[in-house]
Amino acid sequence: MGCTRECCAMAWADPAMRRYVVCFALVDPQSKKWWLFEATPDIKEQLHYFQVLTNGQYNFLPDGIFVTHAHIGHYTGLMDLGREVMSTLEEPVYALPKMKKFLETNGPWSQLVTLHNIALQPLQADSAIQLSTTISVVPFVVPHRDEYSETAGFRIITPGKKYLFIPDINKWEKWDRSIVEEVKKVDIALVDATFFDSNELPNRNMATVPHPTVAETMDLFVKTGKETTSKIYFIHFNHTNPLLWNPQTRKEVIKNGFNIAKQGERL
Repeated sequence: MGCTRECCAMAWADPAMRRYVVCFALVDPQSKKWWLFEATPDIKEQLHYFQVLTNGQYNFLPDGIFVTHAHIGHYTGLMDLGREVMSTLEEPVYALPKMKKFLETNGPWSQLVTLHNIALQPLQADSAIQLSTTISVVPFVVPHRDEYSETAGFRIITPGKKYLFIPDINKWEKWDRSIVEEVKKVDIALVDATFFDSNELPNRNMATVPHPTVAETMDLFVKTGKETTSKIYFIHFNHTNPLLWNPQTRKEVIKNGFNIAKQGERL
């Protein structure tokens, strides 16, 4: 909102350049079930988009929604489950303890609970939850600003591949685990790429919105070899991130062996 820089001027002029807030769908083709990770402000468009991408083979509403934390891009889509819009019944919403309590005790989110629009499903860090006979999810805590809740990342285990989902973290070195080792344990890692470098917000103190920049992440992984870098898919781009709109920057990242996630991509 209110951005008049080159990055957004192009997207205002050309709707084809616009992108939704990041989320992803975990799909089980055998049971015909699916789960949504993040309830973004774009949830209504994303649920419709999912139907288009899958030719309507799955229920419109997911079999559960996993929420990472209480920042605007990650949970505010829950409002569309309320009685003013869909008025859903007992839609499962998975959350770590502080996030669960935040939804239970703060309006208007608490109304979703009292009216049974959502059914909160408690998660425990580092404790696996079985979604089907073949799919499990392990939540874990990562350091972030955490004004209202803790921040979760997720490891998803399926018969074919293991996935890592970390859309938000302060800095890799602030975590009590090695991101390099965590990436090596999975097949695909969807990781925080909010900013490309530390010069993107000239009028803001970027220390107040800490994230590992793409440049920092590439420096961290560049010596690990293509077997590891090829697992990384950058996600969660701020509108200022040139990976969204600058072809040369995109080429640089791909040349270094990394991937840039695309909206609608199937992994």
